[in-house]
Amino acid sequence: MDRINSEGIPRDLLKVALKEPEIIRVAVKNDACLLCRNRKVNEAGICQVCFTMLNDEEVKLAEAWMSGRGAVGW
Repeated sequence: MDRINSEGIPRDLLKVALKEPEIIRVAVKNDACLLCRNRKVNEAGICQVCFTMLNDEEVKLAEAWMSGRGAVGW
């Protein structure tokens, strides 16, 4: 999956974005998915639809945010 909405970040930059606390903070604050800009994002700034399409590495990074660890250790 690339992007549904061109305002979201390019998919190939998602792993980089998930390591940047400021990017995640803004996505969560604005309630706008990093990839598609839809509402109802999780603690990683990703909506449920996009979350189901993440690869294993992206899921691992997103789950770190969802568990409260964030980008610590990356």
